[in-house]
Amino acid sequence: MRMPLSKLHGLYIILDPHVVRRLSLVDALKEAAAGGATLFQYRDKTSPGRELYHEAEQLRQAARDVGATFIVNDRCDVALAVEAEGVHLGQGDLPLALAKAIMGSNKLIGISTHTLDQVREASVGGAGYMGFGPIFPTTSKADHEPVVGVEGLRQARKLTSLPMFAIGGMTVTSVEGLIQAGADGIAVMSAIWTAPDIATAVHGFIEKIAGATRPMNG
Repeated sequence: MRMPLSKLHGLYIILDPHVVRRLSLVDALKEAAAGGATLFQYRDKTSPGRELYHEAEQLRQAARDVGATFIVNDRCDVALAVEAEGVHLGQGDLPLALAKAIMGSNKLIGISTHTLDQVREASVGGAGYMGFGPIFPTTSKADHEPVVGVEGLRQARKLTSLPMFAIGGMTVTSVEGLIQAGADGIAVMSAIWTAPDIATAVHGFIEKIAGATRPMNG
């Protein structure tokens, strides 16, 4: 069965081999899960398809072992092959309608959005959730879209009821303001993977998100 949208909130961790450097992605997932993480996306923009599939297969099993949700970036074929819960699309990937046809009704489809028009399109098109950003400058993605800021997030929140994850330059200190601006959760890479202790960093984010105040109309 498809995950209820009400569960799409909190900390959303992105596993990218170009950012996770100290340990394998599987071990990284396990350490993050030990800190309380339950939502992961596997993103690899450069590996050959067969290698990407084998990595996704191992990550899918690791996620299943800890009861976490596992989403594959870009690749509908890989997501289906490893029985991931869903796929996450960028603006340059398959059109949302086509991805929905391929994935079927029981799979999540998330989409990255960077403008208010893209938020509207993703909402009308029936995405399961969306990422919105970059909120702040980020070093995790060299060719990122223009920074939208917290005010951009606040405006985007008014346009959709879908779960929305803030992304781009996330730090623990920025969490409260982002949740107050309407984010349902925070998508994180560098702040987790560069931390001295991954599980502790994850726990810190989760505590901050849980303690933040949602907007009255959120």
